[in-house]
Amino acid sequence: MLNYLLRRAFYALLVLLGVNLITFVLFFTVNTPDDMARLNLGGKRVSQEAIEKWKAERGYDKPLFVNKARHGTERITDTIFWDRSVSLFALRFGRADSDSGGEIGHEVATRMWVSVQMALPLFILQVIASTAFALLLLMFRHSSLDFWGVVACVVMLSISSLFYIIVGQFLFARVLRLAPISGYAPGLDAIKFLAMPILLSLLSRLGTEARLYRAMFLEETGKDYVRTARAKGLSETAVLYRHVLRNALIPIVTSAGSYLPYVFLGSLVFESFFGLPGLGAYVIEAIGKQDFAVVRTMVFVGSLLYIATYVLIDVVYTWVDPRVRLG
Repeated sequence: MLNYLLRRAFYALLVLLGVNLITFVLFFTVNTPDDMARLNLGGKRVSQEAIEKWKAERGYDKPLFVNKARHGTERITDTIFWDRSVSLFALRFGRADSDSGGEIGHEVATRMWVSVQMALPLFILQVIASTAFALLLLMFRHSSLDFWGVVACVVMLSISSLFYIIVGQFLFARVLRLAPISGYAPGLDAIKFLAMPILLSLLSRLGTEARLYRAMFLEETGKDYVRTARAKGLSETAVLYRHVLRNALIPIVTSAGSYLPYVFLGSLVFESFFGLPGLGAYVIEAIGKQDFAVVRTMVFVGSLLYIATYVLIDVVYTWVDPRVRLG
């Protein structure tokens, strides 16, 4: 196990280096530091003095990759790449490009907890609800409940998340007045602001996940060990919960785990519509302000989360199925 984790950590470092380098090159190929200064200062008629001042304040007055010292040697420690890209590996995110952005590290650390408060309940409820719904359909397969349940899944996955948000805000906030339409408050008061976006986000994903899990369970029910369990006289409930569910855990872990980084980074649409100051809303604000420093940072954080999640998924495989060995 230790050798596997060390090997995966080495591969993860290579992937992060590649993503970081490609992101840096793409951003500074499309926009030079002068272009970024003009975007933040208000257009093409900005004086060169103002551009140089903006670049000096944010460290963009340095060379991109290589800085030649007076004695002829070359170094990268006094470059934009070192300050704005390599420093990400030390979790030093620097300052945002926009005047109102502040320190990126402070914003990420503050907003991360808002996203976590929404992510953890949503992830747990998503797995439980999708698995329970899929098992219910499987217990009553070939019945009208199974038919209309599959129809409901198809309808739910065909509807845009924007529809759930608009209808949910109108119904729960305007008509029933059960929850505020948007906003956020710290502490226990956060529950009333997070309940509706969690519920609506759960509904928007329920159809997709339940239909996928149902297909996984149906595949397992046709295998020999299930027929053997039924031949021994086990009830259908015991067969589903003690055999089918247990052997379908690996694809469920894979599906749920792949969704985990997206949940922790924050739903861009839901956080923006409900006024939640999480990481998703932070990315949307940065894109609107054309704050490339924040966007580059969030790309790095997202890559780190995805890599860590897939390593965690591999480890969980060994817990849900003892036959799996990580070499």
